[in-house]
Amino acid sequence: MIELLKRFSGPYMRYFVLGPLCKLIEVFFDLLTPLVIARMIDWGVIAGDARSVFISGVALIVMAVVGIAFTLVCQKMAALCSQGIGTEIRGALYAHVNELSSAELDRFGTPSLITRITNDVNQVQVAVALGVRQLIRWPLLAVGSMIAALLIDVRLGLVFLVSTPLIGVIFWVVMARCVPYFSNMQKALDRIALVCREGLSGVRVVRAFVREDHERKRFREATEAQASIATAVGSLSSILNPATFLIMNVAVCVILVLGGQSVNVGGLTQGQVMAFVNYMTQTLLSIVYVANLVVVFTRASASAARINEVFATEPSVRDVADQAWEKPVCSADVPALAFDHVTFSYGSGAPALSDVTLALYPGMTLGVIGGTGSGKSTLVSLISRLYDPSAGVVSVMGEDVRSWPLSSLRHEVALVPQRASLVAGTIRSNLLWRDSGASDDELWEALEVAQATDFVKAMPQGLDSAVEAGGKNFSGGQRQRLTIARALVGSPSILVMDDSASALDMRTDAALRHAIRELGKCDAAAGKTPLTTVIVSQRVSAVRSADVICVLDHGALAGLGTHEQLLETCGLYREICDSQLKGEAN
Repeated sequence: MIELLKRFSGPYMRYFVLGPLCKLIEVFFDLLTPLVIARMIDWGVIAGDARSVFISGVALIVMAVVGIAFTLVCQKMAALCSQGIGTEIRGALYAHVNELSSAELDRFGTPSLITRITNDVNQVQVAVALGVRQLIRWPLLAVGSMIAALLIDVRLGLVFLVSTPLIGVIFWVVMARCVPYFSNMQKALDRIALVCREGLSGVRVVRAFVREDHERKRFREATEAQASIATAVGSLSSILNPATFLIMNVAVCVILVLGGQSVNVGGLTQGQVMAFVNYMTQTLLSIVYVANLVVVFTRASASAARINEVFATEPSVRDVADQAWEKPVCSADVPALAFDHVTFSYGSGAPALSDVTLALYPGMTLGVIGGTGSGKSTLVSLISRLYDPSAGVVSVMGEDVRSWPLSSLRHEVALVPQRASLVAGTIRSNLLWRDSGASDDELWEALEVAQATDFVKAMPQGLDSAVEAGGKNFSGGQRQRLTIARALVGSPSILVMDDSASALDMRTDAALRHAIRELGKCDAAAGKTPLTTVIVSQRVSAVRSADVICVLDHGALAGLGTHEQLLETCGLYREICDSQLKGEAN
């Protein structure tokens, strides 16, 4: 918690100072109030002096009004401080998450990161707001009331010295048992977020398989687990108030008995006894509020630790400075893409790729095929440096991808992911992701290659047609064609299609591959570096015409060559062809 405040509280330090100062004035009037009431009783009520009662009443009203005014100012300072710091933390956390590589994102998980950005930051905001408003008030009010009471009568002050440690012991026992629960509660919220995300994003699949009852059961189990932890914390915390109020009320009874005896012998006045009771009540109430504040701060501390865990995580894929960077010139004798004995593992598990070596020259097409889990997506993820290889070198235009600035590398390498992803906006705003300055002619050219021109032109607003979140207002094939078009905008040097045409019919798929080949020929004819293409697919028909086909088997390179060569040399490829091309001539 302190670490977060040191980092983000700078611009809001004046609110941290002004807020508590306003509270100090309020506390000062709260401490004066019992003395004014004592004077009203002793000099006004008992003495029968109406003027003294009136003056004391006016004084109480003035102190109340001034106290409320300063309280409102403090509330304003607390709101500005807590919301400002929360916004800063949330913005910085989101920016840091976007700097993390895929390896770190996989480790945390999307639901956990969402909970940290939302719920955990909210817990810190609440703690900051209460800190500005209450952290000064209640401790000072407790200490000030105790001192004022001791000044009235030291003997009765001994009641404070006995009751306060008792409350402290109860407080310490309860808090020591509550603290471990708060971290577990946030983890339980992560689990709820995960179940919600899976159930809602996959609602069509859930309904198709009639798994609504199963998903409701998962959600109920997740919420019940969180509720049981919250109930345990609540049960422990609920001990605080009854126990402290019991001690406080017993202490008040003792004060009234001893104070009454002192009044009888003339040691104290009735007003002083009332003032003493008020100070006693203020002191013990302050301790109760401090206990509640500690609960809030403890919970915020657990959330802050989770936030700091993200901030402390450094991305495994580090960017390089691009000030002196010069894009390498890709000639015909330099591979546009090369893998040199590349091995990659997710964490400490078995290698997802093992000793892969291949080279692809400008204008060529690489087809990647293999069974599920063979490492196809992992292979292409290394090209745009979503991950770094555990061993070996991945090169683009003859340069190790680790020496490329990420922005430059990802401008040259356009990745079309397995799952078509569009964001809310328009077709135009989605297509401009790679090149915000692209003209309409360039957008239509990309749509033409991606076989998306027909349905975009058929829409009343064309490029300005609305896109709902996730592209839900388009079919699966339309979403895939739009994401392919988005990747083509900005003239990339390498186009990576990670099984991104799986929703297209065979005719459209064939037309798409033909258009991409023609685009490469046009680049060569215009003197540009021809487009190099990597196609990942489960279909033999999608890769059979590629210049080089890479066959993967459990991360290992099972075969490398043309369609005809692999039919003769690679048994796995031959099996795939036999299963998919029945009745056709290979």
